[in-house]
Amino acid sequence: MNAPVGALAPTPGQLALARLLADGGRRREIGITHVDAAAYTDPARHAAEQARIFTRVPLVAAPSALLPQPNTAVPHDGYGKPLLIARDRQGEAHVFLNVCKHRGTRLVEGEEAVCAPRLVCPYHAWSYALDGRLAGLPRGDAFPGLDKEAFGLTRLPTREAGGLIWFSFAEDADFAEADALGLDFDAFGLAQMHLFRRRTHRVDANWKLIMDAFLESYHVARLHAETIGPFFKDGVASADTIGPHQRSAVGRDVDAAAVRAADWPTLRGAITYTYQMFPGAVLIVSPDYVNLMVLMPQAHDRVWVEDFMLIPEPPATEKALRHWEKSWNLLDGGVFAAEDFRAAALGQQGLSSGAVERITLGTLEAGIRQFHDQVEARL
Repeated sequence: MNAPVGALAPTPGQLALARLLADGGRRREIGITHVDAAAYTDPARHAAEQARIFTRVPLVAAPSALLPQPNTAVPHDGYGKPLLIARDRQGEAHVFLNVCKHRGTRLVEGEEAVCAPRLVCPYHAWSYALDGRLAGLPRGDAFPGLDKEAFGLTRLPTREAGGLIWFSFAEDADFAEADALGLDFDAFGLAQMHLFRRRTHRVDANWKLIMDAFLESYHVARLHAETIGPFFKDGVASADTIGPHQRSAVGRDVDAAAVRAADWPTLRGAITYTYQMFPGAVLIVSPDYVNLMVLMPQAHDRVWVEDFMLIPEPPATEKALRHWEKSWNLLDGGVFAAEDFRAAALGQQGLSSGAVERITLGTLEAGIRQFHDQVEARL
């Protein structure tokens, strides 16, 4: 399943960011800027974002590794409608509304993966293949002349690219930028990775406060001083854009020799690449594993964050299992939950007090202003 290490090589864009880091990093050509506090605290603003962004643009549903086998489906409720992420027997990924077309009953309950050639409605036992087709119904004679082809599950536009499954609520969704990002993700073999752990965090903060944390490196040496901060060089970062998405690189121990090597083991040991996928997903490439975070806003002051940890292959020994558990606990429980998410919740409390009318951003935080420009352009 895993691609040979020698077959994977950085893209020109990834190497360009590495070269900038080797030259000491680059501050974006922008001075002090601001974002209104209302962007995080106004319920009407939240409603507008849901209507004009989250229902119109492609969204990340999950990594491909969530469905490693054909005939697998996982319920998903994070985006406000009952969804079903599925992989049919041919291996194609789909996102459906998790609703039986007979009487509108929720088709699959729970949150865990279901592995079966058919999904059976708990009410009247109508059954569906994993490609959404109505496969059977009891007492078919009670539905004379029923056109089974017209009663398949409602499929939303879906695209699998670079190891991620994207979907959209909009029928005219354009997945070109997902495909472009997929080229970068293919470069480090995301589609071949194994899902080690996943967890959904309920955070009492506006979703954009979570995104903000992954759009700047200014906080790393300070907020993460007791965890990952010592591994990074303060303020040494570079970034560019792919459509509305941002791609950034933060230096660990990058130098010209690392860039000249141009191989992943060397680069990933020297640089952490992070992809901030508009509107609300973050992919972080650590030296030997990857974290994907999918943000699902629930209210103006509440967001679900699903964290997936992807590793090169399933742990084969107890030693390997302990290694990956240590990394999982460091990032998911420590860096993310206890530090980034806690800081976002504290920020929500402070901004909701009215003490600050607008937040102030310095040159190391320019990515936040660029992200909010993308949000506001759609409002």
